[in-house]
Amino acid sequence: MGTRGKQYAAKRKLIDPRKVYVLEEAIHLARTSNFAKFDESFDVAIRLGVNPKYSEQMVRGACSLPHGTGKPVRVLVFAKGEKAAEATAAGAEFVGGEELIQKIAEEEFLDFDKAIATPDMMAKVGKLGKILGRKGLMPNPKLGTVTFDVATAVKEAKGGRIEFKVEKAGIVHSVVGRKSFTDEQLKDNLMALFETIVKLRPPTVKGTYIRSVGISSTMGVGVKVDVNELVARFR
Repeated sequence: MGTRGKQYAAKRKLIDPRKVYVLEEAIHLARTSNFAKFDESFDVAIRLGVNPKYSEQMVRGACSLPHGTGKPVRVLVFAKGEKAAEATAAGAEFVGGEELIQKIAEEEFLDFDKAIATPDMMAKVGKLGKILGRKGLMPNPKLGTVTFDVATAVKEAKGGRIEFKVEKAGIVHSVVGRKSFTDEQLKDNLMALFETIVKLRPPTVKGTYIRSVGISSTMGVGVKVDVNELVARFR
């Protein structure tokens, strides 16, 4: 076994795979049980008791993380005139109208993390559905990324607003910070995400809604969170 394998095995011994931990203990174990020298992302996987193949059980939304994700966010805005100027002033890296749409269509330019559009641009932006859709970059009014208030949307995107969507297996995956965050910062971010997901519970879901929660850093060991204790905080 190489050095890296030995390090992983040693860290693994700190965590009982059969045990679930209260959120604060889980965060501390997940944050410190790693050996990577870079500032890893801190990830969460939330398994829900939903069947995403039914539209009424599709859980999708956005929330603002109090401490952001720790990663710089490059924002592109489809807008013209005054709204384009507002987007630029708010800090958007790429702003434009038809010429920007053409650049993406012809060159498949995707060097950005979030896309925002004013409503009057969506008829033309919609033509980019295949390109933007497969990367999860298509502006969506339900997520607040189709709006005339582009300045606020840009600031939220750069300030820690994340989007999430339940996958086919019924799991929501999301980045909620970096290894360099404090335990308290990660807790604040996780609680903001959990609260949003709890509020989005589909009316048609019967039985247990949040079935399991696991957290880990990119190269670290996964830690299971005590779901019953966590859910009780929202009652």
